[in-house]
Amino acid sequence: MQLRLSICISTLNRAAFIGETLDTIVAQLRDDIELLVVDGASKDNTAEIVERYATADSRVRYIRLPINSGVDQDYDIAVSHARGEYCWLMTDDDLLKPGAIDRVMVMLDGNVELVVVNTEVRTVDFGGILSSALVATDRNLEYAPEDADRLFVDTALALSFIGCVVIKRNFWLARDRVAYYGSLFIHVGVIFQSQTPCTRVIAEPLITIRYGNAMWTPRGFEIWMFKWPSLVWSFDSVSTMAKACISAREPWRQLRKLWLYRSIGGYALGEYDRYLAECPMPGYKRLISRAIAMVPPGLANAMSSLYCRLFARHARMNIYDLSRSPYASSISRAVARSAGY
Repeated sequence: MQLRLSICISTLNRAAFIGETLDTIVAQLRDDIELLVVDGASKDNTAEIVERYATADSRVRYIRLPINSGVDQDYDIAVSHARGEYCWLMTDDDLLKPGAIDRVMVMLDGNVELVVVNTEVRTVDFGGILSSALVATDRNLEYAPEDADRLFVDTALALSFIGCVVIKRNFWLARDRVAYYGSLFIHVGVIFQSQTPCTRVIAEPLITIRYGNAMWTPRGFEIWMFKWPSLVWSFDSVSTMAKACISAREPWRQLRKLWLYRSIGGYALGEYDRYLAECPMPGYKRLISRAIAMVPPGLANAMSSLYCRLFARHARMNIYDLSRSPYASSISRAVARSAGY
């Protein structure tokens, strides 16, 4: 008999976090659900930790790959090995809220192809709330294939977090996945590459995200200035207006974004040389872009934090990023404390 749901986790070197994640999942498993962990050749003791769960519970399966192929391919491998009608693409360091699985299962009636699970975002120690919900809605939502623009505008930013995706396995396997290997957002490519799926959004946040703990955090400039916008603007299934609501086509042209990345330590001369030096831009913008890369990061951090304190108290994730930067100033730490984290 086919299982109803496979919870699929792709992991790499997360021994310090994955046990806490698995605890919140295993406690909610039912006989029609499996938990599948695909390990992309971890070099820490992730295998030892996950194998303990697999030994104790037959509903938990562990697959260790001989080499690391990247997060996109590892999730694709997980879905290919899954036995469930639906696959929940869960992360390896975030937490399910009590009752989350039962809440999702109610939505899986066979007609829906995608369920978007709303999430809250907390600080890395879960002590402070950065966002109470990534999808801003107080009621469950539904989208037909002809609602692609509305689905994209309402959910694309939330969907940048893979853990909110519960997708019908045969829908996933029928789409092009290889084209999105290396994008870091294979799930977004699967969803929006052509006609979008019948979708439901669960309004209630059922996952707690540990913000700032992603394996890709050190690559933030490359990802959010180039990879993410390139993906967003590649989709023919949504309009130009919808895409513009989610990301500028070339956000690296926005000097304020360069300043923010300088403030958090993500943009310096190395990034300028690697990503911007050959990009076409007016001479004055090239000069300013390079100059920003040379501003003392501690000064940039202090000025950005003061700006947030005076004019952008709502920018909670930016405030938190500034306070956790290697160049965090006394101002940034004070602003973060006043925000509650």
